Amino acid sequence: MTTPNEAIPTYSPNLTALASLLLPGLGQLLSGQRGRGLAFLLSVALALVLVWWQGLTGLYLLVVFVWLWSAWDAYNLAQGRVLSFTPPLLAVLAITYTVGWRITEINPAALLRQANRAAPIVSGLLSPDFLEQESEARRWRAPFEVYCSNTPPAATTNLASGASLTLSNSCGQVGDVLTVQGEGFWSNVETELWWVNPIGQDQRLTSQGQPIIVTTDEQGRFEAEIRVPQAVPLSADTGDPQPHNVQVYQQRVIGGWQLSENGWLVLEKMAETVAIALVASTFGVVLAVPLSFIAARNLMSGNPLTMSIYYVVRTMLNIVRSIESLIIAIVFVVWVGLGPYAGVLALTVHSIAALGKLYSEQVENIDFGPIEAVRATGANWFQTVVYAVLPQVIPPFLAFTLYRWDINVRMSTILGFVGGGGIGFLIVQWQRLSQWQAIGAAFWSIMIIVAILDFASAKAREKLV
Repeated sequence: MTTPNEAIPTYSPNLTALASLLLPGLGQLLSGQRGRGLAFLLSVALALVLVWWQGLTGLYLLVVFVWLWSAWDAYNLAQGRVLSFTPPLLAVLAITYTVGWRITEINPAALLRQANRAAPIVSGLLSPDFLEQESEARRWRAPFEVYCSNTPPAATTNLASGASLTLSNSCGQVGDVLTVQGEGFWSNVETELWWVNPIGQDQRLTSQGQPIIVTTDEQGRFEAEIRVPQAVPLSADTGDPQPHNVQVYQQRVIGGWQLSENGWLVLEKMAETVAIALVASTFGVVLAVPLSFIAARNLMSGNPLTMSIYYVVRTMLNIVRSIESLIIAIVFVVWVGLGPYAGVLALTVHSIAALGKLYSEQVENIDFGPIEAVRATGANWFQTVVYAVLPQVIPPFLAFTLYRWDINVRMSTILGFVGGGGIGFLIVQWQRLSQWQAIGAAFWSIMIIVAILDFASAKAREKLV
């Protein structure tokens, strides 16, 4: 489809077409369409670079199509007709998305083929470690030597609770099989067996890759076989005896539901997360409001000095706003150390830039009539802002503030990934330890808190706007 072109052609159609065949967009330039010619030149250049970069030789056909369309478009421009730019645009988009698909390694089949990898995470989300039944636990130990000394410990250890723990041997070496017998323990309770090395570190005992867990009978007795692990590197040359311990761990339910240890940690860090967002939002508003007035063109266009200040402030706001909060947080973590203070500073800086931009644009869109009226009375710049600008911008300022508070709450949940405090710090630690149930508790807490705050801020914005 063509439309009349107001530009008067100064070159023959064949010449302009030949020019665009030599260099995309050159024919358009000869016809006086500089912007159109530049668009064709950049489109072909971008397409060539992308196709060459990824080695997608089949896409050169699309590049040729855009190039030829440039020549055809130049031919029509010389005759006073303007062709649609849609076909070459679609060709460039096809090249761009094909390259993007390859760069990002999109593989839909992996979602199904590797779905089992997500099973622990999904399980953790469905069974978060937030509540637990009130329980009591106890750990008892029986000594064991590796290697045997002249006076090895007794094979039977009488415990303070009246129970006893008997080992088939009280000394030996790595790899020996021991029989562990217990009497007088809690009845009908799952009992875990652990090994404690000479420096006090616990190591779960396993058999064929599975933890050794036995259940006591009605009289509180149990029996299990274990193998002496390589808990601490030993010197085979000297054979010096080292004191180890076999540890029995029992836990039983004694009451109702309560917050688990991870649940308390989640609540503590969620409170820290909300506090980071609140303090950062407050600091951001306090500092962004005065900056917004000197970043508004309509208030700063009075003379060259104020205009230069306007350009400097507006440029700084745009630069800082373009830097993600996580990157800013890394800077402050190095500067002031790990913790929520670094998170507050990072969100404050980003909030100042973002709110300053939003506030200043709102100031630029106000009715100029009250400003002229106040200025006519001889009011200075400060008085003009107070009596002519503030009454018009307070409602939208409040709405923008609530919106930014909503954003900061979300951002504060991930600042911990780089050491900026908040719930993100726990999530990183639990992810490294594969504690998916604890991560599930954190996820549910984030969703609930963010949903509540989002609902509250949305209702508040409805009242203000």
